[in-house]
Amino acid sequence: MPVIMKGMEVVNRMKEKMLTEVENLKKAGIEPCLGIVRLGAKPDDLAYERGAIKRLEALGIKCSVYEYPENLAQQEFIDNLIRINQDEKIHSILLFRPLPKHIDENEIKCIINPKKDIDCLNPVNIAKVFEGDPTGYAPCTPEAVLEMLEHNDISVEGKNVVVLGRSMVVGKPLAMMLLKKNATVTICHTKTKNLKEVCKKAEILIAAVGKAKVVTAEYVGAGTVVIDVGINVDAAGNLCGDVDFESVSQIASHITPVPGGVGTVTTSVLANHVLRAAKS
Repeated sequence: MPVIMKGMEVVNRMKEKMLTEVENLKKAGIEPCLGIVRLGAKPDDLAYERGAIKRLEALGIKCSVYEYPENLAQQEFIDNLIRINQDEKIHSILLFRPLPKHIDENEIKCIINPKKDIDCLNPVNIAKVFEGDPTGYAPCTPEAVLEMLEHNDISVEGKNVVVLGRSMVVGKPLAMMLLKKNATVTICHTKTKNLKEVCKKAEILIAAVGKAKVVTAEYVGAGTVVIDVGINVDAAGNLCGDVDFESVSQIASHITPVPGGVGTVTTSVLANHVLRAAKS
């Protein structure tokens, strides 16, 4: 049986350090605060928002929610975002994406102050991730993947790591972050030839494609470390990942569950970013 890498173990390790940091900030007269900006009320967004608020407030971090109608005009949205951006009491901003189709994200992403952009929307932070500059904010999910590996004493240095997925939210930034840690990284996608064979050669396989149970035992070599970033709903209506846990767990040396894996750690990474922003 593989080692099941549970997110709550990582969360509990991070929690103690962050509680101390919050206490120190408040002693210095700083109340760390996250501004959550949302257009509309999608069930997935609301579920993540509730979980994030619960996690952050348990640490003593304040959350202010700015909810706007989904049909809010672009300029009106920009005006509101600028006001939030200029509010000194708001140390960090989390903007839910994707934005409605009538909103030009290319314009929006440049408005948020890079120092408050804790989920890597602004091109300045994206560039810093690709340059390996630690002063920027990486997207929370890729950083959660690295936290999971570190907690389980799995070094990526010199390892053959395959990232399945090339989005700017997970795949591409995660690949850059792994390269910084001296991994040998292969990024795979829908056009990759001999995809199963490429994945099977991985020592560490990270699935981030957004398709339920697409990674089966045929994609995984014996003893592979498998990290499942996906959050999907299967045919039976149950929450599942990109990895077919039942079959892959018979082969892998380590594997993350869904739910209870990487997603659990993401909100703690978010909280840690808020504290970094409050200290800067």
